[in-house]
Amino acid sequence: MEYVYRSGDLDSGFRAGTALTEGTKAHQQVQRTYGESDQKEVYLSVEIPCGDLLFVIDGRCGGLLVEEDGSVIIDEIKSTSGEIPQTLEDTYPVHWAQAKCYAYMYAREHGTARMKIQLTYVQVVTGEQRRFQQEAVFADVESFVRHVVENYAPYARMLRAHRISRDRSISGLEFPFASYRAGQRKLAGAVYKVIEEGVKLFAKAPTGIGKTISTTFPAVKAMGTGQLEQIFYLTAKTTTRTAAEETFALMQSQGLQMHTVTITAKEKICFQDQVSCRKEDCPFADGYYDRINEAVLDILTNESLISRQIIEQYARKHRVCPFEFSLDLAYAADAVICDYNYIFDPRISLKRMFAERKSRTALLIDEAHNLMDRAREMYSATLNKGDFLSLQREYKELNAEVHKAAKAVNTFFIQLRKESDGKAQITQEVPVQLVERAEAFILVAEEELGSRQDTEQSQLLLQVYFAAQSFVRISKLYDERYVTYAEISSREVSIKLFCLDPSHLLREMGKGFRSHIFFSATLTPMSYYRDMLGASPEDYTLSLPSPFFREQLSVQIEPLSTRYHDREGTKLELARLLGLMITDRPGNYLFFFPSYAYMNLVYEAFAAAHAEDANLRLLLQRGDMAEEERDSFLSAFDAGNEGILIGFAVMGGVFSEGIDLVGDRLTGVAIVGVGLPQIGLERDIIRDYFNSQGKNGFDYAYVYPGMNKVLQAGGRLIRTETDQGELLLIDDRYLQPHYAALLPDEWK
Repeated sequence: MEYVYRSGDLDSGFRAGTALTEGTKAHQQVQRTYGESDQKEVYLSVEIPCGDLLFVIDGRCGGLLVEEDGSVIIDEIKSTSGEIPQTLEDTYPVHWAQAKCYAYMYAREHGTARMKIQLTYVQVVTGEQRRFQQEAVFADVESFVRHVVENYAPYARMLRAHRISRDRSISGLEFPFASYRAGQRKLAGAVYKVIEEGVKLFAKAPTGIGKTISTTFPAVKAMGTGQLEQIFYLTAKTTTRTAAEETFALMQSQGLQMHTVTITAKEKICFQDQVSCRKEDCPFADGYYDRINEAVLDILTNESLISRQIIEQYARKHRVCPFEFSLDLAYAADAVICDYNYIFDPRISLKRMFAERKSRTALLIDEAHNLMDRAREMYSATLNKGDFLSLQREYKELNAEVHKAAKAVNTFFIQLRKESDGKAQITQEVPVQLVERAEAFILVAEEELGSRQDTEQSQLLLQVYFAAQSFVRISKLYDERYVTYAEISSREVSIKLFCLDPSHLLREMGKGFRSHIFFSATLTPMSYYRDMLGASPEDYTLSLPSPFFREQLSVQIEPLSTRYHDREGTKLELARLLGLMITDRPGNYLFFFPSYAYMNLVYEAFAAAHAEDANLRLLLQRGDMAEEERDSFLSAFDAGNEGILIGFAVMGGVFSEGIDLVGDRLTGVAIVGVGLPQIGLERDIIRDYFNSQGKNGFDYAYVYPGMNKVLQAGGRLIRTETDQGELLLIDDRYLQPHYAALLPDEWK
């Protein structure tokens, strides 16, 4: 119904929709008004032949309402956080199409000649309801549904033809290398097994095993045997996304026929100078739904590897938004390469994936150690006083309702500051009053945003509107795994709903998918990652040894204190130790530090000590580097360099994960410190929470996340069977048994 009947512009309020939980509550709110003889969530199904195809259409009708004379009303319930239609002319054709389809299913099954069809709209925040009715005879709804099926059939035929050729190509697909590397066959076998059993796998697979092909190849094979309909390859960084694209391209060069789509963030792929999805601002949003079906059919007929560049090419050809285009393609593709957010983030996730499709979808989660902190961000939300004060001032003359709603939130923060004496406050309760005021603000902000042209004020309003929406949404997820904390200073007051343990919500958001494969070189210790990523007792664990020889890596430990209070006093000795590392062997080096401040401190000391060395070139990572600057930083690591090149970088940054500097592109790596996150309020809250759960809170908050950064940074050095290099670990804690136990065997 949506494929055939959706039309118009991209910025439809009903397109944005609301969270699934809000929509469900709205349905239940309507259904509570039903009488005793009425039915709710009624399953209906019908088979309709169309040429060489047989369509089986099914779904759950919101309600069947029985009138006094025994006739039936089909009730289709629609919820939105935006405005609900005021008149029949304002209603949406796709909604009537769905309702008519249910009417046809019911009438055909029960031999009903005439019936009423009703659309019930619900505003999820206010609870306001509005109903519209039409009468229909069986012949009309039958003709209508057949028309829909005939319009959908060309798309269905394309998909069917593709799937036949896809499955045929998979059956003949061989592993795309002459032989398996050490550990590779074991990983591939484990992936296939957990997909077969429908459980999760937590795989520690060291650098060099070839994780991408070892996870995608068995998943593709499982698709060929009918166990899977779709694969999601989830990543945290652009670099690992590229590796996945290259792996699917390799399999396609061996004969695989699959539609693989890459989703790129809206801010990166947008054709406009400033992201705005209003039809007045963007020709690619204006009339988007009038052109999207043709665009989807065109690209899926002619392309297999649908990368960002390919999407942009077809988006310009058909004049459709490239980001929304990629989302529409994701529902039809065999494999989707995208960020974690599209599955796990309640604000962004692909919400049109139905349960049946999920049950035949596998999630391949690359660099899974990153998911935990990312999940904490996804399931947390913050509001700042300063934003609402600015809106209160800006809208005093522009819109009295927005001014009043923003002032109400700002007043809450003022009262909080008065009661706090300037100290941070930590509670385990939802700030109900603030949530209520945020909900009221959302309502008036939506009305204002829908009626005004794009201005500087409306940009701020939009930004704060999304923050308020997120805050309200997260408040509904709040449980014993959360705390609420307020940070208060003379200039700002912030309140955060902070998710301490994301494992439960990761399980909930991942529920229904056939299988999850979490893999990384650094899932150490495994028990910690199983705990934090939501493992169940029946899920599998796999830990593979490094495929490389110990002789390829020379490891040295220098027991110098890098603790915060010692840094100023040891910076010259540290610069001397780093200088000794490069003395005997010219080449390219990376020096990793736990923070920008510490890196800059040592960089200055090192640069001063080697100011006269003409053979030495130094590069320094900055926190605000553009993509071109990052590429330039990496391209400087050339195997043909003369003299010595040193890149100063931070652990956990873009140069410490997911980059391959093979062979002589990288000679040595020095890691300064044990990577512990900076001591602060959030980390201390996490520590205290896990202490209260009977676990080692300091390890969960500081040691394990820090050592993961160490392992990732050190993993840049040996990438292939022929690489050799020197690894220098500088910190006395590396000699303590607790930290030493977290180092890989090949480093010991």
